[in-house]
Amino acid sequence: MTSRYDEVYARAKTAPEAFWAEAAEAVSWTKRWDRVLDFDRAPFARWFVGAELNTCYNVLDRHVEAGRGAQIALIHDSPVTQSVQKLSYAELLDRTARFAGVLKGAGVGRGDRVIIYMPMIPEAVVAMLACARLGAIHSVVFGGFAAPELAARIDDASPKVIVWASCGIEVNRVIPYKPMIDEALKLATHKVARCVLIQRTAQRAEPVPGRDLDYESEMARAMPVACLPVLATDPLYVLYTSGTTGKPKGIVRDNGGHMVALNWSMKNIYAMKPGEVFWAASDIGWVVGHSYIVYAPLAYGCTSILYEGKPVGTPDAGAYWRLIAEHQVKVLFTAPTAFRAIRREDPEATHLSRHDLSRFEILFLAGERTDPDTLIWAQTKLNRPVFDHWWQTETGWPMGANCAGLGALPVKPGSPTKAVPGYRIGVMDEKDKPAPAETIGPIVVELPLPPGCLPTLWNNEDGCRRAYFERYPGYYLTGDAGYIDRDGYLYIMSRTDDVINVAGHRLSTGAMEEALARHRDVAECAVIGVSDSLKGQVPLGFVVLKAGVNRPDADILKELVQLVREQIGPVAAFRQALVVNRLPKTRSGKILRGTMRKIADCEAYAMPATIDDPATLDEIRSALRTVGYAGTTA
Repeated sequence: MTSRYDEVYARAKTAPEAFWAEAAEAVSWTKRWDRVLDFDRAPFARWFVGAELNTCYNVLDRHVEAGRGAQIALIHDSPVTQSVQKLSYAELLDRTARFAGVLKGAGVGRGDRVIIYMPMIPEAVVAMLACARLGAIHSVVFGGFAAPELAARIDDASPKVIVWASCGIEVNRVIPYKPMIDEALKLATHKVARCVLIQRTAQRAEPVPGRDLDYESEMARAMPVACLPVLATDPLYVLYTSGTTGKPKGIVRDNGGHMVALNWSMKNIYAMKPGEVFWAASDIGWVVGHSYIVYAPLAYGCTSILYEGKPVGTPDAGAYWRLIAEHQVKVLFTAPTAFRAIRREDPEATHLSRHDLSRFEILFLAGERTDPDTLIWAQTKLNRPVFDHWWQTETGWPMGANCAGLGALPVKPGSPTKAVPGYRIGVMDEKDKPAPAETIGPIVVELPLPPGCLPTLWNNEDGCRRAYFERYPGYYLTGDAGYIDRDGYLYIMSRTDDVINVAGHRLSTGAMEEALARHRDVAECAVIGVSDSLKGQVPLGFVVLKAGVNRPDADILKELVQLVREQIGPVAAFRQALVVNRLPKTRSGKILRGTMRKIADCEAYAMPATIDDPATLDEIRSALRTVGYAGTTA
């Protein structure tokens, strides 16, 4: 297939309003727009001004009305409870309409906020869609988040209702949510009068009389509620990206531009067709879960998978292959760290041969930079296209991708390919001017941002301006660093904080990680810049070895130093790496490089709210002490 990418990208660049107006024809509106784009208050853009629609109608009702109510909409696959549940579009619509009735009975109306504090269960999706049905604004907070983080979000969003579950279930433990809910409600200044409690059989919670409504009892007597049209520019949800330091950063997503962009992406980026099975192996607490577990697949009429499990350990490194085969998944979207974990446990991919993956076509990776070695390993073992792509919570959908639906371009390992149509991406040099090709610098996007991206921060427009638009007027500052090659391919090397200055040379830690990842014994790695009295900063590596490696660490470390020297040069001053059992990560798989750097430099740090396992930081601190970095406590 010849790629249509260049033609489509050019059309989106030269006539963006016509381009997105055409894309909007695939969405159901109750009132059409007065203006496709309002950029009068630059840098803030508003799309489809004056239009009205309902997001829940677009993801559920219209498919049922079109005669596809019997199609499976959502598959909940939970190896931790050893259960699989399938909901058709008609069944999901019925549950959503009735839960909207529950929320309405609790006083929730258009513009009110609802916090959803839940694990990966169907009721969480129902709660999100029920809010959209009412024109209410949902804010999903990871189930199990610590009480202070939850309290900060309660105070910022001032919800009318909180929907919560009795517990979350991990591989070897059950996490009760009641202690966190009770403590957060005590800590929060904003008082929440009503909560809705979903009881899970693994562990029930004692409801607070007068506060907690029982989900099952309320659903049994609730009357279904119809969709309420809202403005395209009204908020659909708020998703927080920071902890309790200062004002929480609530990313706002609107209804109209969000629906148009996500619907367009399913066909043109992911090459999906209605009725096919799409799996985003993420969590609804992250933007990936919002966009590509819930809204995009359902808007496009696909079957979406809600997975309550891990890439390894539920029960083994073949968990993903089992699920792809069992549910006939066409496209999987997951984080590179998931594949690193699978590779570490099963380097030869022996589990693959036990499953029929004949319906599986494409693997998309995002969330953490995909090193070329991991991409090539996945390509080789799966014998299918593997595409890295790049986006952020702020954008809500991909900025850089190999748009499979337009005809895939040649893959360059290490690159998410080119800018997605609608985005005009550039790199800035040290003089705040557009950088030439092959030059590393801060990555920016020319304004206005396309539909689907953040219009603002919740109750914090000034903070939005300062964080994203002030540094480079006329551009959105992504916070990522990288370069664009002479073919227009984009390379995301690191966060801007991870571009280190070694004796006056600006170097990317991502490039060094690329070198380390090529070593035959390395499963995962991270490189940070640590303070040095002579050079300003020097790189320090951390590596996790593959299962079964029993060579002396010293031999491996010598080889790693030589690899960096060969591929980057002596200028990198890479002389030291540490072998650790695990790297500290967020629950979405992002490595906590900034926290590791603060520990190495003896700077105070707050325990990251989204950390997957706090004990990993103790291991990093211990490893640093062995080479003379004292570390510091949180």
